[in-house]
Amino acid sequence: MDLHLKGKNAVILGGTRGIGRAIADTLAAEGANVAICARKADQVAEAVTALQALGVKATGASVDIMDGDALKAWVEAAGTELGGIDILVSNAGAMAVGNDPAAWEQNFKLDVMGMVNAFEAAKPFLLKAAEASGDASFVIISSVSAAESDSAGAYGPIKAALIHQAKGLARQYAAKHVRANVVSPGAIYFKGGVWNTIETNMPDMYNGMMARIPMARMGTPDDIAKAAVFLASPASSYTTGVNLVVDGAASRRINF
Repeated sequence: MDLHLKGKNAVILGGTRGIGRAIADTLAAEGANVAICARKADQVAEAVTALQALGVKATGASVDIMDGDALKAWVEAAGTELGGIDILVSNAGAMAVGNDPAAWEQNFKLDVMGMVNAFEAAKPFLLKAAEASGDASFVIISSVSAAESDSAGAYGPIKAALIHQAKGLARQYAAKHVRANVVSPGAIYFKGGVWNTIETNMPDMYNGMMARIPMARMGTPDDIAKAAVFLASPASSYTTGVNLVVDGAASRRINF
């Protein structure tokens, strides 16, 4: 299937490792130009070099996503440098676990306000792209934890807020052909990631999660990237307001 991504311009928050890096790599492999941001400048530089080697325009910067003004300035600069924004991906997450005020604040500032500020900065570019080509896209990475809970904590409710906001944006901008969709991953494993750390330090917890997944494996960043890139692409131009759960059937809820 041709996803019609060649020559499109994509901006990805948190694009140097894990899911975000896989999304950037997949978009670039499909011929899209990409701009990425993350905290660590050396990781951004490495990722940009690798993306440029795929034959597309690639740029990136070290950005504190919790600094709203800095994030907006970078998104605007990235859109200008790329020559537009057809696709925005909000992938960065604090992953602060706990029910204390610090966890709530960190998750809210990074996950929610990062998403809000990035969209506001990208909106003029997305509207312009949609007017020109008939389609622009905003993809948010949430989590299956948005609707799965074992105890009270900040992480799940914050992820649920992302899904709610995406539905509102989808309805608000549908007539202008700017789409908003969510991908909600289950347990995702990669070296240096959360579940790799849990495997090493808390094997009982790791084995317990594995037992809950009917597919008998954790997902990979590539599994999520392929779902996200499809939703981002013009091949999915009639899909908006969707929360796509990618979890190997681990969750029990019915997605009506």
